[in-house]
Amino acid sequence: MQQSDLQTCTAFSSSHKIASGGIKDVALKVKEHLENHPQAAILIFDNQTSQQVEVDFRGTIDAVLKRLEKSGLLKEEEPAKGGPGRPKLGVTSKEVTLLPQHWDWLAKQPGGASVTLRRLVDEAKKKNATKDLIRQAQDATYKFMTVMAGDLPDYEEALRALFAKDAEKFKKLIAKWPKDVRTHIQMLANPAL
Repeated sequence: MQQSDLQTCTAFSSSHKIASGGIKDVALKVKEHLENHPQAAILIFDNQTSQQVEVDFRGTIDAVLKRLEKSGLLKEEEPAKGGPGRPKLGVTSKEVTLLPQHWDWLAKQPGGASVTLRRLVDEAKKKNATKDLIRQAQDATYKFMTVMAGDLPDYEEALRALFAKDAEKFKKLIAKWPKDVRTHIQMLANPAL
């Protein structure tokens, strides 16, 4: 996960949800929880990808927030950088490697290589949007379930139901799991089911 991609996250202590939202709000609530439960094992997950988010909770809340800023998880809006491209539109320059015949074809297209590549990417995104959404939801649900529910009954059967897109069976199999874990799993899995 690129640190700047984090939108919202959810923190758990064991199978209990502590907080969900922006990283700053979640960090504040987790820090408060740790003051009352210093031995708690905390796991924080990105709500979109289920990647674990590492936060160092040592010291004061100001120290925690400073470390979040340094890590790139908590940052203010960056001013537009000067240079090539169209920074106000979010255009960035990166390297693309193609064979000579691909460059020849791109050079003959109206608008040039950049316009043609953007158009091709947009078309592919539209064409595969539903498949991509389902795959991303399955991946995120799988990652979260592996960490938070891997030892729970019917875990493997629930995964099979998830990837088979069998919503009824999936809900039935996870029905007895801890409420906060189950609720988060359902939120992640919903687009896939």
